[in-house]
Amino acid sequence: MAEYIMQYQSEIWKAIGETFAMVGISIFAAILVGLPVGTFLYLLRKSQLYENGLLYGILNIIVNVVRSFPFLLLVVFLIPFTRLVVGTALGTLAASVPLSIMAIAYYSRLVEQSLLEVPKGVIEAASSMGASTLQIIVKFLYVEARSGLVLGLTTSTISFISYSTVMGIVGGGGIGDFAIRYGYQRFETDLMIFTIIIMIILVQSIQYTGSFISRILDKR
Repeated sequence: MAEYIMQYQSEIWKAIGETFAMVGISIFAAILVGLPVGTFLYLLRKSQLYENGLLYGILNIIVNVVRSFPFLLLVVFLIPFTRLVVGTALGTLAASVPLSIMAIAYYSRLVEQSLLEVPKGVIEAASSMGASTLQIIVKFLYVEARSGLVLGLTTSTISFISYSTVMGIVGGGGIGDFAIRYGYQRFETDLMIFTIIIMIILVQSIQYTGSFISRILDKR
């Protein structure tokens, strides 16, 4: 196995870098867009601050459709949109587009669930003190739900890594694509096992780190 590792050392590092790039962009999209979308889903629900059945229904359907879409088909379906956004349908940056869209839908649902766990008394207390909507969201809801939000992001990140393994279909590269091209297709089982071990270590590290941070933030 050591011989294979040395032989493909540069390709392995490149694949790891591509995976980090795709997952990093999708995490950024999840936080930048998924967090607000999940917050809106929460606020528009029945008996919440901005209850609106119509808007909630539309947003809820969009999120559910994206989440239920088979990811491989979503990648192919979004090729025209990807080409419009980044100018090409191939490469790591292009692969990040469908991954980011899935990340937004996936994390927004987890955000909604985390916010639903916040006791209603917290919002009522904040409102009685004259807090604005933005203050209620940032200083009360997010603070109370911070542990769940971190765990949700941890779970999402692990899912994004899993999704990234199929991005070779659009030339996105990554560890999964490396394992298939250099390990499976060339019948080099040791090399494939090595890349699987890398994936396991990466996922376990993220899970441990996320759980550790969540425990620190959980003051209940």
